[in-house]
Amino acid sequence: MEFLEIRETTNKQDEKYFRAKERLAEIKKFYGSVMTYAVFIAFLAGVNYYTNGWSYMWFLWAAFGWGIGLVLKAVKIFGMNPFLGRDWEERKIREFMEEDEQQNRWN
Repeated sequence: MEFLEIRETTNKQDEKYFRAKERLAEIKKFYGSVMTYAVFIAFLAGVNYYTNGWSYMWFLWAAFGWGIGLVLKAVKIFGMNPFLGRDWEERKIREFMEEDEQQNRWN
């Protein structure tokens, strides 16, 4: 019996470790995307300046479009979405599990 308890504890710890490692990889990838964004937009701003000065700053369109994508990615990674965040997912999973349990009681 003790062996099973130890094994369950180890499995839970391993699962937590791998989830944390996946989350860290997502965060690192996000910061890499932010750095790429900053460098590329700076490059586009330089090209914009040298081609026609600041009369029409077309590079801002690229910055705006790509920036929207980065914001959405940040919302997903850092769980800033109040409607569909991690808590919401966990509540829905529990709800579906309870519904399934209720249905299977009578079968």
